[in-house]
Amino acid sequence: MDNSKYSKVCLPVMRLIIYTGKGGVGKTSTSAATAYRLSKLGYRTLLMSTDSAHSLGDSLGIDLGNEIKTVSKNFDAFEIDIIHEMKTKWTDIQSYVADFMVSQGMGSITAEEMAIFPGMEMISALFYVNQFNEGGNYDVIVMDTAPTGETLRLLSLPEAANWYVMKFYGPLKKLMALARATLGKVSNIPLPNAEVMDSIDVLKDTMMNVSQILDDPQRTSVRLVLNPEQMVIKETMRAYTYLSLYNRNVEMLVVNKVYTDEMLASEPFRMKAKEQAGHIETIHNAFDPMEIKICSMRNTELRGLEMLDVMAEDIFGSEDPAMTYSNESPMSFRTEGDTDLLVMKMPFIEAADVELFRVDATSLMVHVGSQKRNIHLPDSLISAEILGADFIDNELIIRFKREQYGDR
Repeated sequence: MDNSKYSKVCLPVMRLIIYTGKGGVGKTSTSAATAYRLSKLGYRTLLMSTDSAHSLGDSLGIDLGNEIKTVSKNFDAFEIDIIHEMKTKWTDIQSYVADFMVSQGMGSITAEEMAIFPGMEMISALFYVNQFNEGGNYDVIVMDTAPTGETLRLLSLPEAANWYVMKFYGPLKKLMALARATLGKVSNIPLPNAEVMDSIDVLKDTMMNVSQILDDPQRTSVRLVLNPEQMVIKETMRAYTYLSLYNRNVEMLVVNKVYTDEMLASEPFRMKAKEQAGHIETIHNAFDPMEIKICSMRNTELRGLEMLDVMAEDIFGSEDPAMTYSNESPMSFRTEGDTDLLVMKMPFIEAADVELFRVDATSLMVHVGSQKRNIHLPDSLISAEILGADFIDNELIIRFKREQYGDR
């Protein structure tokens, strides 16, 4: 590869690029093509799949296991296997949950199976992000995720976990210590031991670290993969709305499986190509000025890394996939005169679709469609009076009157 024709950015910290989209749009091959291009540019690159229906090995043309495997120079990959993760990283918590279920009359085999919690793949993925960030072994992590709904849970998990930790974890830890000294002596219900509580402490600290990584729009970005089809476009719009709600930097669309000029010579493709052209125009009208890349569908015999190389060239040309096309955070706090503002980007929705609740003095809840987010307010706005909220130019603007010392 002649690197002289390719631009390359300087990465002061580990870069995290997350691909998501509706099932079947080609996000796995897009993720793999991105990672391969990055490795050829000299970045130490890891491609990680969080989708339980793994197909990453198929895109790479190799068999992947549950351990990191070298694909080529500067290019490692692996697929998260939750059974393996539970056996190697979550034994204390799984054992406790299994023992608790046995104490309630559930058979031991079923208890062990039930002790694998829904969403553990997501937690494991976040643990790996933290581990790689602290270890400094990689310059870029490319994450191939499950379809959109699961990805939303993945990306909202750290903030939600931190919110619950702030509200309940301290009192719970004290309660468990008291319960072990009292209830544990007269009840056959197992209580979490010190090892289990230590594991929860590690989980708590990791989630706080990962939140800082995900909230930084200069190092973490989400790229949405879609096909030029009406239903897929609608789902992508919803995904963009919800990702903005969770303060995730969506900075690129990859429109995949677009017919090429060569394919138009075949009569069966001409009508479909015309339909695709209309949908691509809709995508531009809806998402401009976001960076939009087009990836063509090709009749090719290429497989594995050769195919990924062609795909990366189609998407990025001479650009470096590690670059951040936009580093604007969807959520920000501002001050105008004596009023503080919380501004949240809310694309593709109407004011009537948004519900706002004051949970308590320290937090707000914003409810949009099927998603809701608890927002922990900065110390300066704790107990501040909400003056009102406006919806202007796809932004939710919440106005606060900060409490003055003379008001007390």
